[in-house]
Order: sequence, then structure tokens, then C-alpha cells
Amino acid sequence: MTAVTDTQPPADTAVAKRLPEVRSITGLRIVAAVWVLLFHWKFTPLPDWGGVRAFLTPVTDSGHLGVDLFYVISGFVITLTYLDTMGRRPRLRGWLDFWWARVCRVWPAYAVVVVLFGCWLLWRRSIDPAFYAYQGVQPDLGPWAWVEQLLLVQLWHRPDFDGASFVGATWSVSAEMAAYVAFPVLALVLFRLRRLPWWLLVAGAVALMVPAALRSYQTGVIYWDYSWLERIGTCFGAGALVCLAVRRLQAGAVSSERAARWAPTLAWVLVLECVLVVGWAAGRPYDRFAVVAVLFPLLVGALALTERGPSAFLSRPAVVLGGRISYSVYLVHVPVYEVFWTFQREVPQIAPGGPWTGFLVPNLPVVAIGLGWVLWRFVEEPARRRLRALGRARR
Repeated sequence: MTAVTDTQPPADTAVAKRLPEVRSITGLRIVAAVWVLLFHWKFTPLPDWGGVRAFLTPVTDSGHLGVDLFYVISGFVITLTYLDTMGRRPRLRGWLDFWWARVCRVWPAYAVVVVLFGCWLLWRRSIDPAFYAYQGVQPDLGPWAWVEQLLLVQLWHRPDFDGASFVGATWSVSAEMAAYVAFPVLALVLFRLRRLPWWLLVAGAVALMVPAALRSYQTGVIYWDYSWLERIGTCFGAGALVCLAVRRLQAGAVSSERAARWAPTLAWVLVLECVLVVGWAAGRPYDRFAVVAVLFPLLVGALALTERGPSAFLSRPAVVLGGRISYSVYLVHVPVYEVFWTFQREVPQIAPGGPWTGFLVPNLPVVAIGLGWVLWRFVEEPARRRLRALGRARR
């Protein structure tokens, strides 16, 4: 999943002023999260509801790209937040502060979900040792596997993410943690690229996205050995380069004014293009949806340059709140689905064709969003604040 970012520098770094939150980018996170929710939701047996399910097929089938969108957002916001404090020169204290800030943000909610769902899988394995997780490869539940899961390194030595994580979707969190480990070095490079022309930075961002999109277009293949590493590397890097381009545009009075004028129109065009490309790919054999990911860095950049157009909707308070809870929503949605799928096999009333199924199935994403808010409100945010305070107190 996932982009788990702040748009403000932490209080314990040497930053004189706090960066304003880019509310449209925060709001975009819930769009990415819901896209992934719908992708996994499609595996739930459910009726067509008079063609509604078929109508949603392009959205649900392409939902795996919500992860790529998360990664682009993450690269953008992490660069915006930390570049000036970490890019000038290597400083161990700054690196440790950054890593601790990421752990405080990512780990508490993740650990709660992984431990609870890991216990669920242990119980399920005691009943059915051959099939206890809804993954093609059943995850290892041994002691070392628990250590890997809790350290968020379970994916780092694997070519494929199937069966890597207790909670299937959290492979992306492990991948993003790898990006966080590498970011201090990346920041040193990015800082020295920051004065390049904005158009060259944008071209670099798009170029990073082209190989995977081209492979998807030519072959329809989206997963290969270590494809997860390519996805986090290219998407995170593209988001970082677009952040540099936005900074360059906003630094000049003339270019900033021009960008603010054309950014809303560009954002609308990119949204329309995303819809059209997804619709085109839905009519092709295999999976060619990844072609649309080329547009993600451009979309993030356009949204960051304006408060009008699509940014106005994404900046609404309810949407911004959705963006803030999106990480917790992402964490809980697979456990919600898997528990429901398990009970579908045991309870006739909610089995496929059962009297309650038609009501419950479309509400599964709603339940996931509600539980995500609970996790964010009572675990993610309180734990982050307390851990950050603990880190400052130990200095």
C-alpha cells in the first residue's frame, strides 16, 4: 500500500517553517485506497445487480494500480517534506530521525492488524492446514515468519509477493519500507537535481513509468520476478521527480502564475485520459491496465499546482479525512474480506445466493472504511504521537 506520508516536516528536525499540507494530494490517497478495495472486493461471489457489477468491471479489474498511485504520491510527499533537511549532506542524526518518523507512522497500526490477523490464520490452519489464507501460496506462520512480518522485511528477499505476508495486501507496505530505507541516499541525489528545468524533471518521471507500461501493453503481463521492486522504485522515483518539477514551477513568479492557470485544465484532461485508457484496456485480452500508470506522475503534479478543478473536490474536508485514514483502511480491508469469505462457506444465509448476501456484499468496502477510521482514530494517530514524543524524550 501503500503511501503513508505527512506533508509537514516532523517537529524534531531542523526546519524553520512548517510546510503546508497539499490537501488535494492527501485526498487523492483515498481514491487510490478505494481503487484497491474494489480490486479485492471483486473476488467476492455476488450477483450482477442488473448489470451494475459488469459496469464496474473496468474499475475493479484495474484496481491493483491503486498501489502504483500510492507509490507515486508517497515519492512526491516524502520528497516535499524531507528534501531540504536531508538532501544537503549526509547526516546520521537526520537519517535516524527520518527512519524513526516513518516507523512511528507505519508500524503501530500495521502491527495490530498483522498480529490479530496472524492469530486468525493460526486458528484457520488448525482447521484446514491446506487452505487457511485466500492466497495462491499459503503464508508461512512459523516463528521466523512472525519476526519478518513485524519487522516489515518479509518481501525483501522474495521475487514474488504471493504468500509473502499474513495480510496479503501488506506486501506493498514492506516494499515501501524498503524505499524509506533507501530515501536518505536518494535525497542526496535529488537535491543535486533540483535546479534542472521543470520539463526535464517531468520527462524523467514519465520515462521511469514507461518500461512497465510498455511491457503491459505488449504482453499483458504485470507480474514477474521482483516486479514489486521495479514498481516501488519507478513509481516512488517518478513522484520524487515530479515534486522537484512542481517546486521549480512554483519558484518562479511567471512560471508559477502560468502553471496555476493551466493546471486545472490539465488535471481534468488527465482524469479523462485515465478513464479512457482504463476503458480501452478493459476491452483487451490479459491485463493491459498498467499503461495508465504513465499518467500518474503528471496527474499528481497537476493536482499539486492548483486548488481548482479536480483539486477542489479532493480538497474537501471529507475527502481529506478519507486520505488521512487511507493507510488504516488499506490495512484492514483484506482481513474484512477474508473473514467474510470464510463465513460465506459456513453460513447459508450469506453464502452465494443466500438471502443476506445481496445486502452484505456491497457493504463490505463500507465496513472496511469504517474499521479503517477506528484503527486510525484509536491506534495509528495516538501511537504515532506517543512514539514520536518518546523519541524526542530519549535524546
